[in-house]
Amino acid sequence: MSFPQALNSAALSVSERLSAALMGLPASRVREAMGHAVYGGKGLRGFMVLQSAALHGIARDHALNAAAAIEALHAYSLIHDDLPAMDNDDLRRGRPTVHIAYDEATAILAGDALHSLAFELCAQPGQPKAAALVLGLAQAGGAAGMVLGQALDIAAETAATPLTLAQITHLQAGKTGALFAWACTAGPVMAGADPAPLHAYSQALGLAFQIADDILDTEGDAQTAGKRLQKDADAGKATFVSLLGLEPARQRAKSLIDQACDALAPYGDKAQSLHEAARFVISRDK
Repeated sequence: MSFPQALNSAALSVSERLSAALMGLPASRVREAMGHAVYGGKGLRGFMVLQSAALHGIARDHALNAAAAIEALHAYSLIHDDLPAMDNDDLRRGRPTVHIAYDEATAILAGDALHSLAFELCAQPGQPKAAALVLGLAQAGGAAGMVLGQALDIAAETAATPLTLAQITHLQAGKTGALFAWACTAGPVMAGADPAPLHAYSQALGLAFQIADDILDTEGDAQTAGKRLQKDADAGKATFVSLLGLEPARQRAKSLIDQACDALAPYGDKAQSLHEAARFVISRDK
């Protein structure tokens, strides 16, 4: 099976688990909006959970709960990120954003509900190391992780001077890197194993992912990407591309992927799919 096929297969499995969870909720406009939000997407974070779980012998059913959890939390973050008070976007994954397809109040509630659902999925009966999963997800998504990164990003829009490279790296470690780290280390956490190799992998991968996003924002195709591009340039915000230049940024991303793959050495050939995922991160067009 090729990597795109493996990624699509994993995304479908995670989508089915999310759909089952949503169908267990009372029928409402909010539930419909939640379904709209989780539809589509690459499913890369969920894929990382499934692969890291497989490396550590975690049962597929338990792995799917954790994979669905990270995709639910990611979808919540996108709903709120797209709101008028944040990025004010009207297109996500090639479809109208939730506040456009429904309304702003419903979008906020759908995001809140997906946030709660993520923790519910991690705490299912029999889920291995559920407390550690929940604690880690709360930290990754909270005021020291993703929310901090988003807050720093918003502050950068009105800063007197553009952010430095070190500041952008710190920002993205929260905004993008924190959820990647949780996804990549979910397997060893559930197994009670050492998460250090996969944590190192995730740190390099998350930063490479964001650099690739900045490159796509500069030279990508909006229709293919399924979202508005060149937002940061229009807002006058510093990016990895604006600070490093396009080609140096591309080389930096490649170097980070090499670092990520080197971190997988303890797993040998068993981590081949994670090597392929790393290369995918900097070759994608959306």
